[in-house]
Amino acid sequence: AAAYCSDTTRAQQTAEKILDINEAAGNPRPALVTDMHFREQFYGYYEGLDMAMAWYAAGAPHGVKTYNQIVEKLGASRDFLKEADPFHDAESDEEYWTRVEGAFRLIADNPNLKDGDDVLQISHGNTLLSLGHRFGGPDLDLNERPANGSVTVIDFDTDKPFGEAVTIVSYGKSAGQPFAYSRIRPRARFSPCACNGMPRNREGVLPLGE
Repeated sequence: AAAYCSDTTRAQQTAEKILDINEAAGNPRPALVTDMHFREQFYGYYEGLDMAMAWYAAGAPHGVKTYNQIVEKLGASRDFLKEADPFHDAESDEEYWTRVEGAFRLIADNPNLKDGDDVLQISHGNTLLSLGHRFGGPDLDLNERPANGSVTVIDFDTDKPFGEAVTIVSYGKSAGQPFAYSRIRPRARFSPCACNGMPRNREGVLPLGE
C-alpha cells in the first residue's frame, strides 16, 4: 500500500528492486517516499569507520566493549558515542529517537493508508537492531545484527504514543523464507528490510498489494 526508505543511494536502489519484483508479480506499485528520517544512525567523527571500533571507543571508558554490552548494561548507548566523538557530532539517544519517530510519523500521517495495510520500509541494520532492543522484549535474540536483505515484520499502531506503538512480529528473517501476514487492528503493518546489501533471494519479497 505504501513504500518508504532513507534518502541514501543504496536504500533507494534496494527499494526500487523490491518494487520492480512486486510489480512484475502483478501487484500495484506504490510511489516510493524517500526521507532523511529513515537514515541509519549518524556516527559523527566515526562515520564510515569500522562499527566495532566506534562502539569500543564509546563503551571502553565505561567498562564495556560492544554495542550490545552497552545497551544491556548501561542503556543510553548513543550518548556514550556522542561523548567519545571529539567533535560531539554523533547523534545522542534523544536526537536519534526523535528522528526515528519522525519517520514513523510520516507513515502515520499518510491519508491513503487504512487499518491493516502493508507498508514496505527499507531500513538499515543498526536501526533494526535499535528497534529490536527497544521494542523486542526479553525473548528476542539480538546477539547479531540483521543480515543483509533480511526482513523484519512490525506492527505499528498509529493510535498509540510512539513508545507503545511498535510490536516486532518477526525479526531478521532470511528473504528466502516464507512469511505470513495477518490483518489486525494496528493501522499499518510493514516490513523493514536491512539494506546493507541486496536481498540474496528476491523471490522471497512480500507483495504490497491489498
